[in-house]
Amino acid sequence: MITLKPFKALRPAKETVKDVVAPPYDVIDTAMARELGKNPKSLVHVTRSEIHFNKDQDPYSQEVYKSAKETLEEFQKKGILFQEDSKSYYIYRQIMNGRAQTGIVGCAAIDDYKNGNIKRHEFTRLDKEADRINHFYACEANTEPVFLFCNENERFKSFTSKYTRDHNPEYDLITDDGVAQILWVVNKEEHIKEISEIFAEMDSLYIADGHHRTASAYNVGVVKRKENPGYSGDENFNYFMSVVFPSDELFIMPYNRLVKDMNGMTKDEFVKKISEKFDIKKIFLSADERFDYDAKLEKIQPKNKKHITMIMEEEYYRLVPKKGTYDENDSVASLDASILQENLLGSILGIKDPRTDKRIEFFGGENMLEEIEAKLLVRYRRGLGFLLYPTQIEDIMSVSDNNQVMPPKSTWFEPKLKSGLFIHKF
Repeated sequence: MITLKPFKALRPAKETVKDVVAPPYDVIDTAMARELGKNPKSLVHVTRSEIHFNKDQDPYSQEVYKSAKETLEEFQKKGILFQEDSKSYYIYRQIMNGRAQTGIVGCAAIDDYKNGNIKRHEFTRLDKEADRINHFYACEANTEPVFLFCNENERFKSFTSKYTRDHNPEYDLITDDGVAQILWVVNKEEHIKEISEIFAEMDSLYIADGHHRTASAYNVGVVKRKENPGYSGDENFNYFMSVVFPSDELFIMPYNRLVKDMNGMTKDEFVKKISEKFDIKKIFLSADERFDYDAKLEKIQPKNKKHITMIMEEEYYRLVPKKGTYDENDSVASLDASILQENLLGSILGIKDPRTDKRIEFFGGENMLEEIEAKLLVRYRRGLGFLLYPTQIEDIMSVSDNNQVMPPKSTWFEPKLKSGLFIHKF
């Protein structure tokens, strides 16, 4: 049984919502946050409050977290944000390139995470976890949601379809990335009861994006429980704000790699090495395909699992792992990212820990080929690019169900959830 609870969201007024909405904290750097922060109502003033200080300020200092809390309070005082009068669920729809995903916003239980009913597929980094722990604790709020998904569920989809057809949305806007962001408030008792029942019938949820936010929210809840030994379990700190989507509506894009050098090998030496583990076939492009980005991407992008595209010296190669190079029955070892890591990046190129090695970069989402090729052409002439087939949703579920974890940078979900549409105060 999954517990999802309604909550009194702190959210923007209709007239300020477009100013408040911002990208999630972990897809922007400080420079981008400073640029977005030129808008005084943007939520980056809360989520990336280091922008209130000089550039030499430690972004993980207590002064920064204190500034986040003060800014959140100031947004309330100024009426940029207001708190809902009654506990509500919310239906959140995003439309990107004509494709929609519709989720339910509520608060998931930290105990469901602790007990493994909310399943993960990635390790978390302690430094990133500590940052959001300090941020959430200082703000006394989940300032951004966790992106969860459930198995395909007809009752879920029937409810959201009917509700959104019969009710007007609270917000309906298109953000700067061209994605439609639409939100409905669900506050009638019979509808709240039905949503709670839908989740109570579920056995599990899966983390799509937001492993650090989930772990941080859990740890803040544990701290709050210690500070409040007589807690009942109903307090807000026992829950963290989430958006849950049905698995069949989600879209995963490729997460590609660039390695800055050939680890001291010549091209011939490198090709000989990888030929032991992969069948290699050159991909030939016509003159028109070379100069037409979409045509080139269509030609070289992997169309199937176990097909990897390698870019080397402005040429393109298809790599297919040879039989016996991986365990077909292991849900992690058989992932394309694992096959590439174990049989090439680690063993041949010396990238033992892709989380920390400075010789590797990752590119997820749109226009990744353009970025990779620009770097290979200008900065890393002896470098290599690797394009992977997108991880599939069933792969994530299989890994999560087996209590395993994927290699870093295995999934890139689009669109990303926006920050600022709702906040959960403890």
